[in-house]
Amino acid sequence: MFVTSEAVAARRGPLVVAGGVLAAIVVGSLADAVLALLALAVGAPDDFQPLMPGSYIFLTTVGVVAGAIGWAIIRKVSKDPEALLRWLVPTVVAVSFVPDFLLFGEGGAAGVVALLLMHVVVAVVAVFAYRKVMPLS
Repeated sequence: MFVTSEAVAARRGPLVVAGGVLAAIVVGSLADAVLALLALAVGAPDDFQPLMPGSYIFLTTVGVVAGAIGWAIIRKVSKDPEALLRWLVPTVVAVSFVPDFLLFGEGGAAGVVALLLMHVVVAVVAVFAYRKVMPLS
């Protein structure tokens, strides 16, 4: 059975959207935890604050919620939200790398590479969740 475009573009209720955003935060934070542990295991400094759970969980939450707000606005006002998001999401992720590059002195290569990977993983998880709970028309 095929899903029609009307079914795909259906609006989800606020609880479904909130659940999807919360799921993205949880999954993204778990993936961040794995990356942080791997980075620490391969030589990132033990006291590198961005690899501490409080830091990456908070920043993952802020990023996923901000992304959800942006996604919702774009899908509402854009004539072609898919095309806009196709270039906007990678651009925002690339711009989010800039502060991480400034942390080489504190976190070394292992720490900074882990942070960069965290941005990408959280973006992938978030976009997957947004597509499920806030489908593009």
